[in-house]
Amino acid sequence: MPSKHVLAPLSAVALALSTPLSAQETNSITAPWTGPYGGVPAWDKVKSSEFPAAFEAVMASVKADFEAVVANRAAPTFENTITALQKETLSDRVMPIWGVYVSNLSSDEIRRIQGEWSPKLSAFFNELTLDPRYFARVKALYDQRNALGLDSKQMRLLTRTYEDLVANGAMLDAAQKKELIRIETALAQQFSEFQNKVLADEEKYITFTSQADLAGLPADFVATMKSAAQEKGVEGWLLINTRSYVQPFLESSTRRDLRKTVFEAFANRGDNGDENDTNATIARIVALRAERAKLLGFQTHAEYRMRDTMAQTPEKAMDLMMKVWPAAVARVREEVADMQAIADAEAAAGQGPKITIEPWDYRFYAEKVRKAKYDLDQNEVKPYFQLDKMVTAMFDMANRLYGFTFTENTGAVPVFHPDVRTFEVTRGGKVVGLFYLDTWARSGKRSGAWMTTYKGQDHLNKNEYVLASNNNNFAKGSAGAPTTISLDDATTLFHEFGHALHYLSYDITWPGLGTTPRDFVEYPSQVHENWVLTPYILETYARHAETGAPIPQALVDKIKASDTFNQGFATVEYLSSAIVDMKMHNRPDAPTDIDAFERETLAEIGMPKEMIMRHRLPHFNHLFSSDAYSAGYYSYLWSETMDADTWAAFEESGDVWDPQLAASFNKLLLSTGNETDRAEAYRAFRGRDPDVNALLRKRGFPVTGE
Repeated sequence: MPSKHVLAPLSAVALALSTPLSAQETNSITAPWTGPYGGVPAWDKVKSSEFPAAFEAVMASVKADFEAVVANRAAPTFENTITALQKETLSDRVMPIWGVYVSNLSSDEIRRIQGEWSPKLSAFFNELTLDPRYFARVKALYDQRNALGLDSKQMRLLTRTYEDLVANGAMLDAAQKKELIRIETALAQQFSEFQNKVLADEEKYITFTSQADLAGLPADFVATMKSAAQEKGVEGWLLINTRSYVQPFLESSTRRDLRKTVFEAFANRGDNGDENDTNATIARIVALRAERAKLLGFQTHAEYRMRDTMAQTPEKAMDLMMKVWPAAVARVREEVADMQAIADAEAAAGQGPKITIEPWDYRFYAEKVRKAKYDLDQNEVKPYFQLDKMVTAMFDMANRLYGFTFTENTGAVPVFHPDVRTFEVTRGGKVVGLFYLDTWARSGKRSGAWMTTYKGQDHLNKNEYVLASNNNNFAKGSAGAPTTISLDDATTLFHEFGHALHYLSYDITWPGLGTTPRDFVEYPSQVHENWVLTPYILETYARHAETGAPIPQALVDKIKASDTFNQGFATVEYLSSAIVDMKMHNRPDAPTDIDAFERETLAEIGMPKEMIMRHRLPHFNHLFSSDAYSAGYYSYLWSETMDADTWAAFEESGDVWDPQLAASFNKLLLSTGNETDRAEAYRAFRGRDPDVNALLRKRGFPVTGE
């Protein structure tokens, strides 16, 4: 998923409220970026203790420049009201640095600063957004918009600015605005609290001291656990409480008791009744969201959040999800039956106890089914996916499709951690940006994978270079050995890189039209996952870590034959999270007992008892560390519908590397940001709206009439 600044203000308008600073700053964080690529963050000079002073400087600068705009006695014009607030700000330097410290380099000091400053900054930016003088100028322009001689992009920017202001409270009275600021400030505080509690639980680890505890685990994973223990200075083998460690353990460990221990530690992050329990925090967040929605004239938080999406309404999003849910649940029933049959056969043969499949068994027995049905063992596949080679593969994909070239230049610019690698990006012989790659899991780094930009492209501010970053949490291999990753991890790698390619492709004028709807933003990333298993990528880069031999065609055939294997699990795991999200936020009253709400909602929709949501509410960072994906987790499915239909177009061309089709995709859908309507852009590319049946086919689910 993409990530922007952690302390985001109320609206996109507030992100662009100052003109460039002319004064030289002495603070290491506020200092102008220097060096190549139009300037880069001076990570080697950043002092975390200077963040409070940097935030003070941001507020002072932004306030002064904002006053210059709203106090202008000249009649409002597009230039002095809209364009003026599209110029770069000090926050465009400070917030990217802060975002890295919160997400990649968290510490007790950073969490303390976050707790203090998140509400302060939220209140500050919200006050500016709600300033009636500013709205009056924008409204004056909007009311006469057809007489201003604007081009289509200017008209779109003006319209969206006006509508965004209205939706976010510009027409409220003074008392209501004060109440809105109170709510936003409180939300910012709760977001920080939630994020820090989850991170604290993810920093915990399980230590194994006996060889017997390692039964069934692949040798390379055991070596990774040993390296993790050595880094922590503990004896034995260490399992960090993040997905990149937990999932391989659950897939391979023959110790059912330990699988349960590991599963429960991971599943119950934020839900242990201790100082890191998030249930009360979540209850406060959803209550505040419900208050805000009513204040702004919306029935529910979901309605408020979906006003600027492709789906437009909660009902349309739910309709798509419920078209897929029954088929996914039915497939899970089939998958569980297959797993139970193997477990029963093993018990009958005296090879294990009589069991009923439980959530901590699902991944373990799924691998047994995969082996039985397709003669495919994930541990047989993993050695062919070396991380370094997969990184080279994704760079090659970018070159073949769009003409991007990535050249490593680690050491040429400062980085925020020794693990970070950098790559210069060129296209058509012209330098277009710099790509940062932060690969490994570590303490202080939030779980999951994400992309962020430190600086984006736009013509208005003459920004020619994009500074993009991919962040993953792979388990580092033992010293001297190549790191191998699962096929799922390789897919994640290409997914996040797809986000980076999206922003590296930008050719936009207006920064305010650079942010796409939530249910579009995952689309470019999901499309690029498809190239992982193309013959060219496999034949060229899937090389055995020890022998260097290419992946055998027979193994490739097995992978392709099992392409829709376990799709019931994958779909239900994701969709249950998305449906619970929508049901929680598409109601006028906020639930108070979060655990009960989760249980009851899952029971209502018929959640299979053998599995859990991909993200349970107590650690659902997408929903509760900001507003970004709240009432919006469905967007992955919405985007994947477009992804499946787009990939069908590449397959129908007869060549998934077709240069003309790739150029059309890049020009119409990647390069344009949000300067054109995204649904219209898709229709221009595909000739029609996306077909949900393409998604059903891709996942191996039945399609009505076929």
